[in-house]
Amino acid sequence: MNNKTDLIININPKSMFSESIKSIRTNLQFSAIDKELKTILLTSPEAGNGKSFVSANLAVAYAQDGKKVLIIDCDLRRGRQHEIFNVMNQTNSGYSNLILNYKDEIKMSRYVVKTEVKNIDLIPTGPTPPNPIELLASKNNEEVIKELRKHYDIIILDCAPILGISDTQVMLKHADANVVVVSSGETPIELLERAKKVFETANSKIDGVIINKASVKGSSYYSYYANDYYSSKKID
Repeated sequence: MNNKTDLIININPKSMFSESIKSIRTNLQFSAIDKELKTILLTSPEAGNGKSFVSANLAVAYAQDGKKVLIIDCDLRRGRQHEIFNVMNQTNSGYSNLILNYKDEIKMSRYVVKTEVKNIDLIPTGPTPPNPIELLASKNNEEVIKELRKHYDIIILDCAPILGISDTQVMLKHADANVVVVSSGETPIELLERAKKVFETANSKIDGVIINKASVKGSSYYSYYANDYYSSKKID
């Protein structure tokens, strides 16, 4: 997919998909009624579930609501937000370089890219580091997130798949809400249960599940938000 088809909510804000993304935004707000909701982490059990696609559209939903939004592409191995928003992923900037070089007087503008979508900024991945987990778990990254929280209403953390590598597990402490994206008819419930255990190991929890790629009245994409898990063998 290219950015023209990925940002469905921007192209067709009245579509069923767009309405469902807005409902996800609303449900997230209600789920955090008694706490601050600024950083929203999105992940998936495995690659191909559409987490980056959903992350981008959720960011647009918040931007359309008047929020100042930042997307951080935390998938330092296979990030694609720069492709979705059609911006350069430069080797001398991006998230990996920001973490590596962070200090109090650093010029954030060097690393933050303004997108063509109103109210949305993006920090692309930057070059793939040899040690993604160590970089994400570093004190520098903690300071980066802390500083960015001062400047945005909503920060979307588009993280790597939760199973197989620990990149996302070390990012959980930075999130106010955790959302897992699964594929309708493709993601076995066993993978979601395994993902749940990873969250529990990190003393965290899944706040919601988005079912992506469900066919509804001829529409090829549709998302649904829920706090419960599903008992069937696949997410249908």
